[in-house]
Amino acid sequence: MNYSRIALAGLGATVVYFVLGFLLFGLSPLTKEYAQFPAVYRTPESMKRVAPIGMLGMLLSITALAALYALSYRGGSSVAEGARFGVLVGIFALGSFVLHNYVNLNIGLRLTLGQAFAYLIQWIVAGIVIALIYGPVAT
Repeated sequence: MNYSRIALAGLGATVVYFVLGFLLFGLSPLTKEYAQFPAVYRTPESMKRVAPIGMLGMLLSITALAALYALSYRGGSSVAEGARFGVLVGIFALGSFVLHNYVNLNIGLRLTLGQAFAYLIQWIVAGIVIALIYGPVAT
């Protein structure tokens, strides 16, 4: 494993993850869905105070995923391998986060389905970015 490539892949995928998050969550009808549950979700204004913690958490998590990618790379196209990896991470997120939160939080099905779609897209693209930045593993 190349640790500097892992760090760069983690950073690059984190940036892309947040850009997509802004587009998929902040500029879409999902914004209105979140607003329907003020007892569950922070307002955009109150989120600003704690946003750096979330950003750091995602950087750490995505960098860990970049390391997992490096360990799991099987050869072939970086885009295809990254998409495969992203789909697997997305499925994990759907089960462990989106559906789990639907059960535990008092939120609606429309928001849950919107999150499922948006997070799956984010993770597929993040996986591709990780793969493109990390590149093929030298043998």
